[in-house]
Amino acid sequence: MAVETPANPLLSTQKSSDSGLQVALHPLVLLTISDYITRHTLRQQTGPIVGALLGQQNGREITIEHAFDCLLVEAEEITLNQAWFEDRLQQMKDVHKVPALDLVGWYTILPTSGPQPVHLPIHRQILHTYNESAILLGFHPTSVLEPSAGGKLPLTIYESNYEAEGTTAETGEDKEMKDGEPQLGLKFKELPYTVETGEAEMISVDFVARGGGNASAVDGTLKKAAPASEDTKGKGKTRAAKKSEDLETDTTRSDDQHILSREDEELIASLTAKANAIKMLQARIKLIAVYLRNLPPSYISNTVPEGVEADDKTYTPVNHSILRSIQALLTRLSLLIPADAAAFEQELLSEQNDVNLVSLLSTITNSIKDVRETGRKSAVVDSGKASKMRGPTWDGPGDGVMGVGDLIGMRG
Repeated sequence: MAVETPANPLLSTQKSSDSGLQVALHPLVLLTISDYITRHTLRQQTGPIVGALLGQQNGREITIEHAFDCLLVEAEEITLNQAWFEDRLQQMKDVHKVPALDLVGWYTILPTSGPQPVHLPIHRQILHTYNESAILLGFHPTSVLEPSAGGKLPLTIYESNYEAEGTTAETGEDKEMKDGEPQLGLKFKELPYTVETGEAEMISVDFVARGGGNASAVDGTLKKAAPASEDTKGKGKTRAAKKSEDLETDTTRSDDQHILSREDEELIASLTAKANAIKMLQARIKLIAVYLRNLPPSYISNTVPEGVEADDKTYTPVNHSILRSIQALLTRLSLLIPADAAAFEQELLSEQNDVNLVSLLSTITNSIKDVRETGRKSAVVDSGKASKMRGPTWDGPGDGVMGVGDLIGMRG
């Protein structure tokens, strides 16, 4: 059976061999690319979006860990500014201080059909100057608006190889050319990839996810009060000026009320994270339900319903690993959901009562402590007052000076 030639002539038509090339993509690269595309769009800048990918390559394993945007030179062909690019590449290596960090490829915006001839000059420049096995990451902005099953990322990673232009798709052999040797052309093949996340990247992704909840709109377009006119310089202001001032005061108060406190921002961020998690869970549950509904009828039941042809091409291919994962998930649900709901509610209510009782006892203990402290201070004050009231008075001779007889009488 002949393999259909793809619409894009830059995609390889040869049978894909198991090269064993593995690509691990880090989310920090996705954040950098999306930030660059957003800034480029909001600033209404012209020109292509091109950036470099940094990572490590160990044999057939490639990691994409960092990215940065590039400065281009537009002449007959769009290429990289080599002097600027080499300085920037060295700066990135010095900042991250990873000995094995090197240029592994580049990224740009691509249509879903694949690379175009306008992208070949930059790719050839990177292949000939920096990395002979550089990869290409194509970001598809149009796919962001299209709903995709499983939440697939809108990007594709390609590897490049030089293949003969006269190669047939059926046999993979070269046709005879006029000069006896086939001409080589640059072709791209799609690569599978996985997403790996480090601890530092998890903090960054969490900060970005919570950034929308922490944002608060502040209206800075309030009009300032107009200077007082000659008519209002007298005893008082006119009614129109006073009404305008009252309106501005009410507007300022309403704006002050819209400013969120730190506790409100944290609450909004927490609720936003929970809402996103619930939406993701609902999407995954719907995906599982759609997959199970689209299984062949012959696989679900031993008998095929009448009027339904057993054609596996119209149904989802059976994947036993996915079915085992679904069965394992259903088995774990019994551990999450209690069998006896009434007993669970009773136990939960009992634990809540215990917690409330301990809190009440703590409050009573603190109150008793405060009462005892108040009583002790009150006793000290009362004893001081009593000692002043019954203080000794001497009636001795000489204007209050005690004599010898008085001292002998006191001793007796």
